Amino acid sequence: MKILVTGSNGFIAKNLISELKSRGYSDIFEFSRETNLNLLDEYCKEADFIYHLAGVNRPKENAEFIKGNFEFTLYLLNTLKKYNNNCPIMISSSTQAQLDNPYGMSKKAGEDLLFEHSMETGTKVLVYRLPNVFGKWCKPNYNSVIATFCHNISRDLPITVNDRSINLSLVYIDDLVADLINELHVCENQVTGFCEISVVHNISLGEVTDLIYSFKKSREERSIPHMADVFTKKLYSTYLSYLPKDQFSYELKMNIDQRGSFTEFIKTADRGQVSVNISKPGITKGNHWHHTKNEKFLVVNGHGVIRFRDINSKDIIEYYVSGEKLEVVDIPVGYTHNIENLGDTNLVTIMWVNEVFDPEKPDTIYLEV
Repeated sequence: MKILVTGSNGFIAKNLISELKSRGYSDIFEFSRETNLNLLDEYCKEADFIYHLAGVNRPKENAEFIKGNFEFTLYLLNTLKKYNNNCPIMISSSTQAQLDNPYGMSKKAGEDLLFEHSMETGTKVLVYRLPNVFGKWCKPNYNSVIATFCHNISRDLPITVNDRSINLSLVYIDDLVADLINELHVCENQVTGFCEISVVHNISLGEVTDLIYSFKKSREERSIPHMADVFTKKLYSTYLSYLPKDQFSYELKMNIDQRGSFTEFIKTADRGQVSVNISKPGITKGNHWHHTKNEKFLVVNGHGVIRFRDINSKDIIEYYVSGEKLEVVDIPVGYTHNIENLGDTNLVTIMWVNEVFDPEKPDTIYLEV
C-alpha cells in the first residue's frame, strides 16, 4: 500500500510515519513545505491512501490560514482529480472549525472541500476534528499547552495559568495514531460525517499543571506517579520526552556504612518501594521481623544465604541465592530473617517492600535469627 502523508514534518505526522514504518509500511510518500511541489503530482497519481495533515495554525498574518488550510487542500484535490485517483483521504481538522475565528473558518473551509470532493467523486473522506493532541515531539511554546508546560517546568522556567478551572479535551498521540492506522483497513465512516476519536481525556488545566509539577518533584522524592490512572501514565511519558538532554539521570542517596550500602530507588503511593542493598563479603544484614510489612529479595550479583525463623520456633530455614540464578525470595510476616554474603565480592540485592518506610511506624522488630 502506497501512503501519502502531507505535513510530514509536523508533530502528528512524525508520530504517524514512525509507527507506520515500525508496522512494515515502506511505501510512504512524505510531503512537507520543503518538498518540491512537482513531486505531489507523482504522489497523487500513485497513492492508495492519503493522510492530509498539512495545515497552518500560528501564522504571522491571518491570510495565511486560507492559504495553508484551504488553498493547499484545493490543490491536492485537483491533483487527485487530474489522475482520477479516488483513494480514501483523511484530513486533520480542528474542533475550532465550529468557531467564528480566522483559524476555525479556514479549517471549516477545508472540510467543506473534502465533502464536496466526496460527493463529486465518491471518495471516502475521513474528517477528524481534533481537540488538543499531546505527546512526544510536539513543539513547545507554540500551540500546545502540554508541550509548553512539560518543557518549561522541566527547566524551571515560568508558566502562565490564567484560569485553573478551564476544562481541556486532550487526545494522546499514540491513541490518535492507532485510530488513524486503523482507517487504512476499516474505512467504515459515512461519506459525509466526522470521525470519532476513540479516547479523549477531559481534565482541568489546574489538574494538568499540578500533575506536571508532581512529575518534576517525583525525581527528588524517588517516587513514581500513579500509573493505574491512564491519563497520568500518558502525561508522565510525555513529560519525560521533554527533559533537557543533560538531565536524563538523577542521583540517589546512598546510605553507606562499613557493611555496605542501602539505597532507595523507587517509591509508590500504593505499591510500596524498591531499594538496592549492597553487602560486603562476610557481612550479615537484617535480623528483624515484621507484623504486616512484607518483602521480596532478588540477588542479582554475588552469592549468599537468606535465613528465616518463625519467631515462635527454633527451626531455621535457609535459602542459598546467587546472581547466577535469579530467583525471588518472599519474606513472610512473623519470621525473623537475615541475609549473609558468602562470597568474596559484593552481594547486590534488589529489595521490594509493600509499603513506603514510615519512621513513625517502622514495623521492624530486632531479633536474631
